[in-house]
Amino acid sequence: MLNKGFLLPLAFLCAFCLEGYSQKADSTAAIIQESTPINLQPNSVFGEKELFKNPAKEATLSQENSEGILKDLEKAYAYDSLWLREISRNEVRYQDLLSDISEEKVLSEEIPELNSDTLKMRLARINEKTPFNVSYNPHLESVIKYYLKRRRPLIENMLTASQFYFPLFEQELDNKDLPLELKYLAIVESALSARAKSPVGATGLWQFMFATGKAYGLDVSSYVDERSDPIFATKAAGEYLNSLYSIYKDWDLALAAYNSGPGNVNKAIRRSGGYRNFWNIRMFLPRETAGYVPAFLATMYLFEYAEEHGLKGKNLERPYFETDTVLVKQTITFDQISKLVGISVEELEVLNPAYKLNIIPKDNDKKYALRLPLKHMGKFVTNEKAIYDFAVKQLDSLEKPLPELVKAQNKVRYRVRNGDYLGKIAERYGVGVSQIRRWNGLRGDNLRIGQRLTIYPRKPVSSNSKSQSNTSNKETVVYQKPISLPSDPSKIHIVESGDSLWTISQKYPGITIENLRKWNGLNSTKLKPGTKLRLCDCSS
Repeated sequence: MLNKGFLLPLAFLCAFCLEGYSQKADSTAAIIQESTPINLQPNSVFGEKELFKNPAKEATLSQENSEGILKDLEKAYAYDSLWLREISRNEVRYQDLLSDISEEKVLSEEIPELNSDTLKMRLARINEKTPFNVSYNPHLESVIKYYLKRRRPLIENMLTASQFYFPLFEQELDNKDLPLELKYLAIVESALSARAKSPVGATGLWQFMFATGKAYGLDVSSYVDERSDPIFATKAAGEYLNSLYSIYKDWDLALAAYNSGPGNVNKAIRRSGGYRNFWNIRMFLPRETAGYVPAFLATMYLFEYAEEHGLKGKNLERPYFETDTVLVKQTITFDQISKLVGISVEELEVLNPAYKLNIIPKDNDKKYALRLPLKHMGKFVTNEKAIYDFAVKQLDSLEKPLPELVKAQNKVRYRVRNGDYLGKIAERYGVGVSQIRRWNGLRGDNLRIGQRLTIYPRKPVSSNSKSQSNTSNKETVVYQKPISLPSDPSKIHIVESGDSLWTISQKYPGITIENLRKWNGLNSTKLKPGTKLRLCDCSS
């Protein structure tokens, strides 16, 4: 179902709806949707000449208003493409920023344009209008000078890219009564790259780890990672930051906890002797966190005094971005959308960063949205059925089918099988051996068949795929010869879920696994719940 058209600020690149709609956008979207359907023949190929015999420009429009609007859209799209190109470069810049923070790169040399007295005065002014503790510190001065000397292009790019995202951040922060200055945190976290991913797996604009993201409602599957969705991730970041501030009542400590977790901040407070000022506990924090808050404060300063330092972002002519969303009814790939609708894959990636494999899946439990510029939305909606039919036909013809949609779970209960060991299980779920030990109170690496383990997976694992279902069915078959059961109920064991021959033998002293096999004619160690087993070499 197509949402009504609207004018979308540049920052709201993904799935964000404004409460008020512009009359101009409504009329524009309505006119575009009158496009003549694309003629997709069953055996047609991905060729623009064949597919787009009747593009949006050939819509049946009144002479009175068609020319102006379509020309405006063409011009708008040219500007929008420039904006998209700027955003797509941020992932490379993220690596530079990550290196600066983790290695605490600073500058000791003097910079003529900034002396200590001037910096002290400016920081004091910022401190007067923000709830953050923005006070002069020699280390903060060196970080600011390092950015001015070594990272000017990075800061200028952030001044450009911030025009996309800051309106979105400010809206969400304001909704939760949070300081608007928290918008600078996304620069420190990801250099405003929605697909940024750290070496330890933190993902998106706000760099959520898997478990934290799940805790704040960000779903992850084999196809979709909502940590990369600017709208969903910003909402979650606001909630998380709010909860951290409610603990520490200090924004510097809340930021430190956001970066390394409350546990590390609490340990640093203890090791410092109980201090609660960031600069007093800084030496007891992890290296990256020690550089994290200064990087945030330096970014805030550079944005506030960009003009004084000659820092300039690119100001393109168009102040807004016209897009709309449509709920997708069938699995479709970015490549198919690109060729059928006439938009580049790169633009689709920027507008829809949450789709990990450039595929929008079909899920009966959840609807996924595709965001397109208005220029292309008309083509998609007018020809929606033909596009889906074409996509299904092409996907069905693939030699190798697409991956199954598998959702990552908050927690799984894993039953240890024959041949399992901690390293194998850890690899299956994308976690560490030490984590499995900690979650289950294990002191060593020894496991027993049938033992239940609690695991918080970092990657989605299919538990119901066709191949695994077949395997599971084979494993639950009991190869049992016809036997007669004793009349004494105490000599019968009814198999329960999770039972194995080993666990059953442990419940009945003197009975071995071989006894159970022999007495019950078993040719397999796999048991089906509900099966009745003899606990003696008897029939009565």
